[in-house]
Amino acid sequence: MHRIALGNTVFEGNNDAYLFVGESTVLLDTGVAVGEAREDLAAGLADRGVTFADVDAVVLTHYHADHSGLAGEIQAESGAPVYAHAADAPLIAGDADAWADLEATQRRLFEEWGMPEDAREELLTFFEAGEGIYGDPVDVTPVADGETLSFGDLELEVLHAPGHTAGLCCFVPTDGNEVFTGDALLPKYTPNVGGADVRVDRPLERYVRTLETLADRGFDRAWPGHRDPIDDPSARAREIVAHHEERAYRVLSALAEGGPADAWTVSARLFGDLENIHILHGPGEAHAHLEHLVRTGDVERDGDGYRIADGIAERLAVLDGERWPL
Repeated sequence: MHRIALGNTVFEGNNDAYLFVGESTVLLDTGVAVGEAREDLAAGLADRGVTFADVDAVVLTHYHADHSGLAGEIQAESGAPVYAHAADAPLIAGDADAWADLEATQRRLFEEWGMPEDAREELLTFFEAGEGIYGDPVDVTPVADGETLSFGDLELEVLHAPGHTAGLCCFVPTDGNEVFTGDALLPKYTPNVGGADVRVDRPLERYVRTLETLADRGFDRAWPGHRDPIDDPSARAREIVAHHEERAYRVLSALAEGGPADAWTVSARLFGDLENIHILHGPGEAHAHLEHLVRTGDVERDGDGYRIADGIAERLAVLDGERWPL
């Protein structure tokens, strides 16, 4: 396996694509459809004597452009099948109805979150500036959790890992104890939940379950979708769970100290002013936490917003450590 680093300034950047060369030539994730990423990917493949036309199969961790954007171009040149989870496949394929449904859900949630009109306009301008980053439409072969993809001497177990997106998958080579995690597990940042894919039902709950699965599997190493490999994936997964427990504590504290608020206001209390994609990610993550805390009985809905439930402020005051169990 060969890791190809893709330097780009779209979203978090510092993407990784992974090339497997054996009986079949397989590419896991492709990078975004912009010139810099395309050049980096082509150069990384060329270092191994491979061109886009030589790729036998493409495997995608999820639909986001920085992971799937060049898949259509590679498929057009090579005829390679492209594999992705069924939940993300329509978006990767460029299905107009799937994208319209996603955008309609975003607009509904912007209203529910209390996002101001000027922030919506800034976010939409950011989206418009990135038009084309998803690249060409793709003919996608859907995969499911537990399935094994066979490419000659390479076999990959599909491990559904929802939270960041509905269809995010990790891929586990069956000849070792390593895992390719896409954005389910990152070495530096904690993947956004709630805003990154507004289609996900109970995104925080599902993501914590994903992290617990990754921790319990006890992998020796994780190869993430961004930056460097993770040498102790179980520890990193538990670290991200702890991060979300700290975030839950901060959400409750924001309500206890500042009073009832909608998701946009809670986001502002947590993160301050936001710009670009974070206008989506900030209130999205605040909303994911608030809705989770509603289900656990720690927060109650209050008109268009949320209020802390009776007795929770007192529990926060005597809590040992700034973490709230999820």
